[in-house]
Amino acid sequence: MTENTWQYLDLKRDGRVLEVSFTSGKRVNSLNNALMRELTQLALELQYDAELSAIVLRGTDTMFTAGMDLADAESARAGEMTVAQRRQLLKVGPAMCAAWEALEQVTICAIEGWCIGGGAALAVACDWRVAARDAQVYVPELKLGMNMSWQSVPRFNHLIGPARTKQLLILAEPVDAATCERWGLVDYLTEPGAALSKARELAAQVAAMPPVPVRMAKRGINASATALDNATSFMDADQFMLTQGTDDAREGLTAFFEKREGKFSGN
Repeated sequence: MTENTWQYLDLKRDGRVLEVSFTSGKRVNSLNNALMRELTQLALELQYDAELSAIVLRGTDTMFTAGMDLADAESARAGEMTVAQRRQLLKVGPAMCAAWEALEQVTICAIEGWCIGGGAALAVACDWRVAARDAQVYVPELKLGMNMSWQSVPRFNHLIGPARTKQLLILAEPVDAATCERWGLVDYLTEPGAALSKARELAAQVAAMPPVPVRMAKRGINASATALDNATSFMDADQFMLTQGTDDAREGLTAFFEKREGKFSGN
């Protein structure tokens, strides 16, 4: 891994384990486009790190992330962009998730507090999810009049099956960590404040295993599980762009900021 000065990331390495913390500087640790590009760049660099066995990914001590930053300055200019430019901008989130999924190292997500929208998409692109008992997973995109994208739907399906995925996405209600574990969306539960400690423990276990067979096993498992993922989700960014321009999407966002239920018309 090359030396780099990261604006939003903090890296700590201990032998074959790397701990990655991301912080947007906002109270809810939202994902702006610049932060997501840094996470993508890091993952692409780590693909060539032959010595690394496990990566722990975390947000802050109290919040994994509230998802995509709705006030991101770059996204706010999307209305002034051409269709081609908007399509490029919408690649930032899915590119981040794809880069983290493609890593041969075992990736472990430590979740404290809320894990919302794009944060959930990033979490399911990792191999294991460790969550504090008071954590919550929330995917509100449909409630905002938009589809869930970032090619995350197949990943949710693999973990919790189609019926639970429909509950998570269509009902668009927060799901507590205990329910997430019962569904299979979370792999390990901890006491509040202890998710990172458990993630570190798992990473150390992975790092103690023979490194090359670990990578081979992960690659083989992912290849057999995800063979059709791109074929079933490659259009979701274009679908997102389409839904963004609807009256229902505008109503959904207005209702969100006004803290009321949306009134949707199908337009």
